Amino acid sequence: MAPLTYLVLVLGLGILAQLVSWRLKLPSILLLLAFGFGLSAVTGVNIDNYLRQDVLLAIVGLFVAIILFEGGLTLKFSELREAGVPVLRLCSIGVVVSFVVTAVLAHLIFKFDWAVASLLGAILVVTGPTVIGPLLRIIKPVRKISSIVKWEGIVVDPIGAILAVLVFQVAVAGGFGSATETILLLLGKTLLVGVVLAIVIAKIIELLLRHHLIPDFLESVFLLAVVGGAFAASNAIQQESGLLTVTVLGIALANQKTVSVREILAFKEHLRVLIISLLFILLSGRIAPSALGGVLIPSLVFIGGLILIARPASIFIATTFSKRLTLRDRIFLAGIAPRGIVAAAVTSIFAIELQHAAHEGTLPESIAAQADQLVPIVFLVIIATVLLYGIIAAPMARALGLASKNSTGVLFAGADQWIRQIAKALQDDGHSVLLLDTKYEKIAAARLEGLRAVRANILSEYAEEELDFSGIGQLITATPNDEINSLATREFSHIFGKANVWQISPQDSNSHHTNAVASHNRGRVCFRGAPAYPKLTALSREGALVKKTQITDVFTLEDFTLTYGEDAIVLFLHDESRKLRPAPADLENIVPGTTIYSLITPSEPAKPSAEEEIMRGS
Repeated sequence: MAPLTYLVLVLGLGILAQLVSWRLKLPSILLLLAFGFGLSAVTGVNIDNYLRQDVLLAIVGLFVAIILFEGGLTLKFSELREAGVPVLRLCSIGVVVSFVVTAVLAHLIFKFDWAVASLLGAILVVTGPTVIGPLLRIIKPVRKISSIVKWEGIVVDPIGAILAVLVFQVAVAGGFGSATETILLLLGKTLLVGVVLAIVIAKIIELLLRHHLIPDFLESVFLLAVVGGAFAASNAIQQESGLLTVTVLGIALANQKTVSVREILAFKEHLRVLIISLLFILLSGRIAPSALGGVLIPSLVFIGGLILIARPASIFIATTFSKRLTLRDRIFLAGIAPRGIVAAAVTSIFAIELQHAAHEGTLPESIAAQADQLVPIVFLVIIATVLLYGIIAAPMARALGLASKNSTGVLFAGADQWIRQIAKALQDDGHSVLLLDTKYEKIAAARLEGLRAVRANILSEYAEEELDFSGIGQLITATPNDEINSLATREFSHIFGKANVWQISPQDSNSHHTNAVASHNRGRVCFRGAPAYPKLTALSREGALVKKTQITDVFTLEDFTLTYGEDAIVLFLHDESRKLRPAPADLENIVPGTTIYSLITPSEPAKPSAEEEIMRGS
């Protein structure tokens, strides 16, 4: 097969796997691995037919560096107010416990030499952003737990890689006693190079961006080149320090306050999807089915030990006497530790290093055969842990009360009387709601009515980075300012997705295109008939009520309109399959069995609102 044909197949299958997994709500890694194994089995070729091992491993290392840099860009120090101590414990004590227990399991189950068992233990302390991120988007746990899992998953990856280097150096030196000085020097140099180089580079990038010395259209690709250069330079100065450098570089850039890295992060997120798609197919294609079959039974026992012994032990020992975590928090953390591309990539690298050392006489020849088993074992661990945790994590989080059973709650930007009416009706039916507004009297009125409300600007850094959105899955911007509404939908699309950010109809929607805001700068327009802010406010002052109605084969949308008049506004739709969602402005048909929330005008005059009572009292 021609190299171009093979690469096109890898790219096409990678994107197809992502699309199918999104449609079926399955972990994409499982399909990527299946396609990788399948492509190799059907075509009889893999990437080794086209690239030398050293070139492949260099490419894999660079790709992993980009993934960890992108992960670092998502880590904000503000998240550590509640999660800081647990993250520190998990990334220190937890890593040590996991390493020791995993190494012992590998030695007992596979009869590995202690050098190989310890290397496997070091590699499998990692979890990783490539699998943690998608799981968190599905689970939507409370903010504290989400922050802990995300920070651990990203920070522990370079720690695992560094630990693997240290273990390898001990093995080559013939034991820890012979290599104590070397190990301490190696660890010190790795930390020094990784942290100092990252901070220096981050400060240079910040200065260049602040003074606009990099044109906008080159920012993302410039930073991509810098990440590659930092990774290579760090590894050249000190072996395997590059992953630590790029992770710290991402964290440093994410937490500086002078320039925005939002657009850069968006570019890296898209690039990450492509990289993951390619890497999993390429690396899984290198494994022969016979290699998987040869270690299947002991690997299943080993995986059981990882899930039932190693992970719970690391969590409960690391968080002993911690007041920041409840028992439920610990149980959930003990039940989520999927492995991803970093484990696969690091294993591929060190399996080859062990083989080379064995063939050169530095290590016993028997280690070469054991090193051959490392890659299939780790891939089986990846498959099993992604599959298991992908199935149990969300139900477990809900059972423990750490995630909402319904993640389609609504964040309202605005807290006017009509918004409070709608939010109250939704909350009374068990849907999560959160109201944001800058006016004290509106927030006070919302809280008097029993609604969760925060006095904050929807466009503030606080709203985006510090609010707990557990149970919230969509945004409706409904302030009097159309520009704020439009801008907020753009800012929050990366949190809720473009399909779930809505705004009330802009008042300039019928204006000439020279005066109206461009459609691509807006969110989806909600509520049937596209009522604008003045109409909704007027209806509320006239005493309009929120009504809940079941649409059936007998009572259709047309019947609803005839009963309540053309002025009745369909606000939300709810059914068992698609759950709660805003009614689109162009709504024409409603499936029977759907419950609708609508705003209708009653015949009696309206009573004073809570907000008006507050204003009178003041």
